[in-house]
This record gives sequence, structure tokens and C-alpha cells, in this order.
Amino acid sequence: MSRLLVRPEVFENRIESFGFEYLSFAVRKLAAGESYSAETGGTELAIVVLGGVCSVTSNRGEWKSFGGRATVFDGLPYTLYLPIQSEFTVTADTACDLAFCYAKAEEEHPAKLVTPDDVGVELRGGGNASRQINSMVPPSFDAGRLIVVEVYTPAGNWSSFPPHKHDVHNPPGEVDLEEIYYFRIERPEGFAVQKVYTPTRSIDETITVHDGELVLVPEGYHPVVAAHGYNAYYLNVLAGSARSLAASDDPDYTWVRGTWNELDPRVPVVKRG
Repeated sequence: MSRLLVRPEVFENRIESFGFEYLSFAVRKLAAGESYSAETGGTELAIVVLGGVCSVTSNRGEWKSFGGRATVFDGLPYTLYLPIQSEFTVTADTACDLAFCYAKAEEEHPAKLVTPDDVGVELRGGGNASRQINSMVPPSFDAGRLIVVEVYTPAGNWSSFPPHKHDVHNPPGEVDLEEIYYFRIERPEGFAVQKVYTPTRSIDETITVHDGELVLVPEGYHPVVAAHGYNAYYLNVLAGSARSLAASDDPDYTWVRGTWNELDPRVPVVKRG
């Protein structure tokens, strides 16, 4: 098994850093009425509601009954951002499926509930490289290091394409980011494939990813393709040397951008309301 592929039992119900300097991550499923309490300490946190409805009480405020989509394929997300040194309790109003996205930070920023109306939706690429990007905690968001987006790749399409990387701190063209790709497949027997490789091929892996699995991107280019017949989703969590998504393409593939004339009509995969 690839050292970059992480099975869900590693990060279900416990926070895992995967050896990263900044990022850590967990998923947690709560039955209706069940609660989970924790502290952020020296990390900032984005709680992404993958499915269900929950409420949060904390030393930063209280948010009642947010969420609503049944799965990630049923609508846009609610995301709660909490800064460092936050104490919180999440209570499931209904059965909940939650992702906890952490990044080390030094400064305190305001807590905020990001609703579907706040989410930036971008349709990117063209042809069979068309995909949908939902930005919940983009670089413009008032936070320390954390960046959180989710990406929908229609069946048979490519995303993170042309292959790009962000592993060198050379702003404004590129910044150095750790990165997590957390996958859901609309039909859970399906799969996606992710390639992670560096220019020197010190990393050169082709990874088959199933529903609920995670891929680590410590460096290098990292394109994704969804299997024919299977829409793919990934929650993309990043942190590093700057709050920017500046990246550089693999020069062998940059020409592909010039071939994109129209979007795949299947995007957006999920819509507002």
C-alpha cells in the first residue's frame, strides 16, 4: 500500500497529524443526541458538516442547528471556524458526519459559521477536466494558516489538472503548502486515482483511493481522475508558508489549458438551495 494513502481507521474518532508540521485531521460520526467535546489548543479548526445537522456551544459563541445536506453529494456545506484556544462541544441534532480540519496557528481570529450562501463556487477547467470547487475557508478568509475547499469531479473527469504543485516558497508564483485530500465516492464501491510525483521523481506514486480514504500530499504534483460512472468528492485541507493557493504547473502539461473550450454540462455537481 502507498505510504501516502491513509485508511479511515487511522483518523476516525481521533486526531492524526500524519507527520505534517501544520495540518491534522479527523472524521467523526455522531448518533442523534450524541456529543463530542474538545479544545483547539494551539490549532485553529474548521468543522465541515459532511452530512446531518448539529449544534455547537463554545467559549467563542453558540451556533444552533446548522447543516442539512444528507451527504456531500446533496448540497453545499456548512463550516464552523474556531480559532486557537477554543473550547467546544458538538451535539448531533440528527445523525452527523463531521470532518475536523486543524492547522497550527499563532494568532487568534474571529469564530465564524460559514453557510452555503457564503461559500464561493467556482467551475474550473474544461471538457473532461471540468470540476466544481466550493471555497469555505479560502485565502481571503480571516484565519491564520488554514485553507479548506471541497472539489467535485464528475465521473470520468480529471481535477487538479494540469498537474500542479505548491511546495516551494516563492511568492507570488508559488507557496509551500502541506495538503490533505479526503475522498468520498458517490457510489461507495467506486474509486478515484491520484498521482503524486515530484519533478525529480523522488516521489512517484499512483494511488487507487476508495470512499472514506485520504491521500497525503507533502510535495509534488497531484492530479486526480474519477472512475467512469463514479462522481468523486474530496475535501481539500491546506496549510503552510502563506495563506495562498499559488501553484506552478508541470510544464509538460500546461499546454492543455489552451484546449479547454467549454465546460462539462454536469458541473456544478451540487447547487445552492
